[in-house]
Amino acid sequence: MNQRIQPPPVPPGAAKPAPARQPTLLMALVRVLCWTLFTLESASWRWLLAHRRQLYPQACGSRLRPGDPLRVVLQSLWLVLVKPLDRRPQKLTRLANSCLTASSRCRQLLGRSWQRLAARNSSRQISTQPLPERPAGTATWLQLPMLLVALPVLALCITQPLEPYQQALFASLLWLIALGVARFSGRRATLILIVLSILVSSRYFWWRYSSTLNWDDPLDLSCGLLLLAAESYSWLVLILGYMQSIWPLDRQPCPLPRDMANWPSVDIYIPTYNEDLSVVRPTVLAALGIDWPQSKLSIWILDDGKRDEFRRFAAEAGVGYLTRPDNRHAKAGNLNTAMGKTSGEFIAIFDCDHIPTRSFLQLTMGWFLRSPRLGVLQTPHHFLSADPFERNLDNFRRTPNENTLFYGLTQNGNDLWDATFFCGSCAILRRAALESIGGFAVETVTEDAHTSLRLHRHGWTSAYIRIPQAAGLATESLSAHIGQRIRWARGMVQIFRLDNPLSGQGLSLGQRLCYFNAMLHFLSGVPRLIYLTAPLAFLLLHAYIIYAPALLILLFVVPHIVHSTLTNSRIQGRYRHSFWSEIYETVLSWYIARPTSVALINPRKGTFNVTAKGGLIADDLFDWKMAKPFLILAALNLSGLLFGLYRLLWGASDERMTVLISLCWVLYNLIVLGGALAVAAEVRQIRRAHRVDLHLDAGIRLPSGHAYPCTLLNYSDGGVSIQLPRGLNLTLPEVARLSLLLRRGHEEFEFPARGRSITQGILGAELEPMDLRRHGRFVQCTFARADTWARWHDGFAQDHPLSSLHGIVRVGLSGYRQTLLYAPDCLQPLIDFARGSAQWLSSFVPVTPVLGTVQTGSRP
Repeated sequence: MNQRIQPPPVPPGAAKPAPARQPTLLMALVRVLCWTLFTLESASWRWLLAHRRQLYPQACGSRLRPGDPLRVVLQSLWLVLVKPLDRRPQKLTRLANSCLTASSRCRQLLGRSWQRLAARNSSRQISTQPLPERPAGTATWLQLPMLLVALPVLALCITQPLEPYQQALFASLLWLIALGVARFSGRRATLILIVLSILVSSRYFWWRYSSTLNWDDPLDLSCGLLLLAAESYSWLVLILGYMQSIWPLDRQPCPLPRDMANWPSVDIYIPTYNEDLSVVRPTVLAALGIDWPQSKLSIWILDDGKRDEFRRFAAEAGVGYLTRPDNRHAKAGNLNTAMGKTSGEFIAIFDCDHIPTRSFLQLTMGWFLRSPRLGVLQTPHHFLSADPFERNLDNFRRTPNENTLFYGLTQNGNDLWDATFFCGSCAILRRAALESIGGFAVETVTEDAHTSLRLHRHGWTSAYIRIPQAAGLATESLSAHIGQRIRWARGMVQIFRLDNPLSGQGLSLGQRLCYFNAMLHFLSGVPRLIYLTAPLAFLLLHAYIIYAPALLILLFVVPHIVHSTLTNSRIQGRYRHSFWSEIYETVLSWYIARPTSVALINPRKGTFNVTAKGGLIADDLFDWKMAKPFLILAALNLSGLLFGLYRLLWGASDERMTVLISLCWVLYNLIVLGGALAVAAEVRQIRRAHRVDLHLDAGIRLPSGHAYPCTLLNYSDGGVSIQLPRGLNLTLPEVARLSLLLRRGHEEFEFPARGRSITQGILGAELEPMDLRRHGRFVQCTFARADTWARWHDGFAQDHPLSSLHGIVRVGLSGYRQTLLYAPDCLQPLIDFARGSAQWLSSFVPVTPVLGTVQTGSRP
C-alpha cells in the first residue's frame, strides 16, 4: 500500500507529457476561501448561474475580455447595494438587507429625536403662560454684546490653523450640525445654515490666501493668482447673495380706496421698434380690458418704427399713437418723448410682447396711494414661451429658468432693503418721481436699472409684488438670447463705472450692496472661463495652482462646496436648482467677457440693440458659430483628461492624488461644456402663436344647437384643445363647425371654430379668423385673465442637489451626442472612434436587469 506507483513508460517517438502544474500557496488559499465562503452547490449559486446572462449582460460575451472582471465587480456592487432584486434567494440579499435595515433604523431614530426636539420647542412656543414684557430697546442692548462676543469667536474659527485630522474633525462637526439644522423649517434654520456656510467658506479663503501660493515659481504664482481672483469673486458674490436673499419681504397687494373718484390717472406705454404687428396686437387688446376707470386710463403705442399699419391699428383699436422724428437714445428716448406728450399721474410700461392681465392696476396701484414717496413698483417678467435653454434642453416648466431666481427671490429680497430694480416692463412709475430726475436715464444701454438707481438716490422708494401680472415672449434663438444678455451685461458695467452705487450720496448701505451685487453678477464671464481652464494649468503645464498637499485641498475645498450647495439649495431651491446655473453662466461667459471688460475701460462705448421676438426656426439645426468657443474649451479639457490619465498611470507617485482631483475637475468641466453644446442644438420652432397650458371652464355649441360644458386644456391665438365631458362621443364631421363659449366675469362670449381632431376625448379646434373686437374679447377671456399666470412661479419642485447633478450629467452627455449627430462628414472617422470609445466606457456602467424565465433543466 505504501509502494509508490510509477507512471507508465512513454512509447518511443511519442511526445513527452507536460509537467504537472504545482498549486501555489496563494491558489490554495483562494480555493479554500471560495469553498468556505461560497457554497457553490447551494440553491443561491445555482440561481445565480442560471441568470448570469441577465444579471451581467456587460460581461457574458462569447469570450472573456480584459475589462470583464471590473464590469462584474461594479455590477455586483450595484445589484447588492443600489438595486436589490426581489427575486433573488435570501442568502444572496443578506448583506443588502442588513445594510438597508441598519440605515432605516438609524434614520428612524434620528427622525424621532428631531421630532421630540421640535415638539418640545413648539410646546414652549404655544405655552399659555404670558411672556414677561421687556422694555423697548432691550433687544438691541442684548444683541450688541452677543455680536461683540460672536465676531471674535467667528474670526478665531476662520483663522485658527489646524492639523489635517483636526480640520477633518472640525469640518465633520459642522457638516453634522448643518444636516441637523436642515431638517427644521423656518427662517432661523436658514440663518444658521448661512452662518455655517460663511464660516466654512471664509476659513477656506483664509487658508487659500495664507498657505496656497507658491511665491518662488512665477508660473505657479501667476496661475494661482488667477484662480484665487476668480474664487474671491465667487466668494464675494456668495456673501452678497446671502445678504440679498436673507429675508424676502413677500409684499402683498394694498387695497384701493372704495371711491373710484380717488383713483389716479394712468398712462400705459407700449414701446415698439421692429416687432411684427401680430406680436403687439394682443398686448394692446389686453390693455384695453384692464379693470380701471376708462376716463382715467390712456393707452399709447410708442412706435419708433414709424409704420403706417401700426397707425391704422391704433386708430381702429381706439388707442393713442406716438412717434418721433429720430430714434435717439433708443427706448429711453422713446419713453421720454412720450412723457412730454401725455399727462397721466402714473406711467405703466409694457414691452410690446408682454400681455397684461385685467387686474394689473388694481393689484399694484394701492401702494402708490399708501406711500407718497413710492417712485416705482415692479412685477415679475413672466414668459409664456420657452427660452432657448428650456426649449433645447427640453425642460420647459420642469426646471426653473435663469429669470425665475431673479423675479422669484432676488427682487423679493431687494424689496427688504428698498432696492427693487426697475426692469423696463411690467412696472409702474410715478410721473413726479421721473420728472424730479429728468426722465428716464439715457447714459447707458440699460435705462431701466439706471433709472431706478437715480430714483433711489433722490429719496424715492421702490416696491416689488411677486405676482405675475403679465406674460411675454422669450427669445427664440440662442444668438438672440446671448445678444440680449450682452446688452444687459454691458449696461450694468456702464452704470458701475458712470454712476457707481458704492460712492455718491442718497443710498443706504443695503441699497449700495444690492446694486453692487447686481452689477457684479454680469462680470462672471472671465471667472467662469478661468474655472473651465484652471485644472489644465497643472495637467498640461505642471503649474501648482493650489500649492498644498492633496489631502488638505480636499479637507478645505469639499466642505466649502458642500455647505454652499446645501445652503443655496435651501434658499433658492424653488427658484433655481443646483448646478444648472453652471450651464447658463458657461454659455454666456465667452460672449460677455469681452464687452464687460471693454465697458470697464471705456464705459461710453456700445450701442442699444433691440431683442428680436416672435421669430421662427424652420428646422432642427446646430449653431456651430455659437458653439465654437465651447468646442475649443471641450477639446482643451479632453486633452487635459488624456494627459492626466497618462500622469496617473506613469507619472510621479506622490502627485497621483493631486492628478486625481484635477481629473475630477476636468470631468465636471466637460459635463458643463456638454450642456452648453446641448443648448447650441436648436430645436425647431414653427409656432408663431404659442400654446398656453391652463385648465379653464368652457363650453362648446354644435350646429345642431346642443351645448355641452367642457374644459379648455390649452389655447393660443390660433387654436385650442378641449377636454370633452365623459360619455360624450362625437365624430369629427359633427364638430367640423362649432362655437367655443368662454366667460369673462358675468359675460359669456362665443368664438367660431373648426374641429380638426378628436383623440381620447380631447378635441383640437382651429379658431376662425376674428375681427378686432372679437379678437380683443378672446384675449381678455384667456391671456388677460387675472389668475392666468398667478401660480406659475410656484409650480416647481424643491431642489435636490444630487438629482440636479444627475440631470446636468444627462444633459452634458446629450450635448456631445447631438454635436456628433450634426458633425460634417469629414469628421466621420473621428466620430466613429469617439462613439466606439463611449460605448466601451458605457459598458462599465451598471444596469438594472430584467429577469425572465429560465427553463428548468437547461444548462446555466
